[in-house]
Amino acid sequence: MYICIEGIDGAGKSTQLDYIKEWLIESGFEAKKVHEPTDSSVGKLLRKLLKNSDANCEDMQKVFGLLFAADRLILKNELEKYEDNNEIIISDRSFYSSLAYQPHEDWICSINKYVKKPDLVILIDITPDLAIKRCLKHDTFENKFFLNDVRENYLKIASNKNFKIVDGSNGVNKVKSDIKKLIAPLLGICIDGIR
Repeated sequence: MYICIEGIDGAGKSTQLDYIKEWLIESGFEAKKVHEPTDSSVGKLLRKLLKNSDANCEDMQKVFGLLFAADRLILKNELEKYEDNNEIIISDRSFYSSLAYQPHEDWICSINKYVKKPDLVILIDITPDLAIKRCLKHDTFENKFFLNDVRENYLKIASNKNFKIVDGSNGVNKVKSDIKKLIAPLLGICIDGIR
């Protein structure tokens, strides 16, 4: 099973991924955590370019679209290997991030045609104001107006693709509990004891 946590910058994806991986292992499952961008050479280039002052411009967004698609193709083999070993994959971002962040949906779908799509997507939804408070100002993307557009894109995609949505403005433990309750039934775990 391939589970992805999505959300705008500052939503708490990385924090929740660590909690969910630990919970899955404690529940007796093999779990692997992946993230986008990856640690591949393409992923490292992406991380570097994301810090550029022109990262929000449309041409750079197209470059990011291409590079993320390439990075996902590199990741695809790793994901398939984990699935062959019956390991649960939990990911910080996926193909849907490009749909939310980069323009031209048809083009993004086309260049991501061969990448692996998650079985379950959980969107941690927060407001841009809260995101800015939480962000560390590493990327140009961390501005209120850009994040507002991305959030709106995410909510539209979530509605069309039946994502599960969790209110990320709640405390860390409440968000963790809400995510566990979404995953548990898919793995045959009783939700009664989940806190």
